[in-house]
Amino acid sequence: MTETPPQPITHHLTLPLVIRPAVREDLPKLEWYGAYIKTRNFIRKAYAEQMQGRRLMLVADMNGFPVGQVYLQFSANNTNIADGQIRAYLYSFRVIDHLRGCGVGTLLLDAAHDLLAQRGFQIVVLQVAKTNAAALRLYLRHDYHIAGEDPGVWSYIDHRGVVQEVNEPVWVMRKRLAGS
Repeated sequence: MTETPPQPITHHLTLPLVIRPAVREDLPKLEWYGAYIKTRNFIRKAYAEQMQGRRLMLVADMNGFPVGQVYLQFSANNTNIADGQIRAYLYSFRVIDHLRGCGVGTLLLDAAHDLLAQRGFQIVVLQVAKTNAAALRLYLRHDYHIAGEDPGVWSYIDHRGVVQEVNEPVWVMRKRLAGS
């Protein structure tokens, strides 16, 4: 005798999502259970610069855990990227895997744009890996345009103090913020 498998039961959940600046307690959580442990120093540097008013780290908080994150840099050595007045740089934008496609990224991106516009920025610049088709589609839907490309060669020091070399060609994208 064969048993009929039970039918799936579908439930729709509503969970609170809060977009807010990162706080110190978020730092270990931003490593996402080890997925981004290599970027620990990078995350901590961004937080230190947030405390100095030079950057802003936004998180999408769901029940006390940052399920999305984006960092905003107000000025950089390369003023084509961020000049402290007109152009700001958006980076480290990510949503935890199991919540991609649920609107978390759009909410984070919209919040970042609003905050930059409130600070008087007119243009936001970002870089997206040429191999990241999903992110490219998201940015194009949000009125970014490809302004150039970059070889994407850079390095950082990981959590063990080892230099990590990155070679990831990117599209440089720009967006004019609403009201500018």
